[in-house]
Amino acid sequence: MIREETVFGPIHSRRLGSSLGINLLPRHGKFCNFDCIYCECGWNADGRDDRVLPTAADVRSALEDKLAECLLEGTPIDSITFSGDGEPTLNPEFPRIIDDTLKLRDAYYPRARVSVLSNATRVHIPEIAAALRRVDNPILKIDAPTDALVARINHPAPGYSLSRVIEALRAFKGDFVLQTMFLRSPDFDSSSPEVLGPWMDIVRDLRPRRIMVYTIDRPTPAEGLEKISAAEMRTLVQPLLDEGFQIDIKG
Repeated sequence: MIREETVFGPIHSRRLGSSLGINLLPRHGKFCNFDCIYCECGWNADGRDDRVLPTAADVRSALEDKLAECLLEGTPIDSITFSGDGEPTLNPEFPRIIDDTLKLRDAYYPRARVSVLSNATRVHIPEIAAALRRVDNPILKIDAPTDALVARINHPAPGYSLSRVIEALRAFKGDFVLQTMFLRSPDFDSSSPEVLGPWMDIVRDLRPRRIMVYTIDRPTPAEGLEKISAAEMRTLVQPLLDEGFQIDIKG
């Protein structure tokens, strides 16, 4: 599902309520340094040829127009959410765009939360980390506890290092939201002890203020994937719940 607007919605989000979306990537294509087997936007190779990224000025103008329109119409906005068709931090003006968005949020919808859905591949870059730490909800992804399994699930661009991601996230001192996809395929299972146990150890190391565990909700580019029910996910994460972690479970 390619989003063909820089600012879109608001739409109802399972996790964020009435969410106004911002796509910092091409309007007519996908642009990501992951190629996840479950991505609702499809494979990177199937994306269209559009590689034009919106500028900070483009985003500010589109966002201000949309916020003014929503305010005039009385449309509620719970979250201004950077998601879109790929990884938002790949936009070279990401830090400036975050600053502009926070100012516009304060002017139009001061109670709205600014959220960023990111695969966390660039949190080791100081200016990216600083921008993420300025938003209300930096929602950062770790789907698997080893580089080998990340390679199977997320197909990252060359150079990815889970240990580098974890080290960078430690600097957040728990002030972020960890997002993890639970699913099964013919060659791995998120619920298996060899996956679940080490993932829980990462959670205990990073101690995020909230965790979002979710599963497949839309058609996937890879075949043979199975969703895991909300009830089963709750059972799987019960040890963390018992330890006091705040976990949102979306089946």
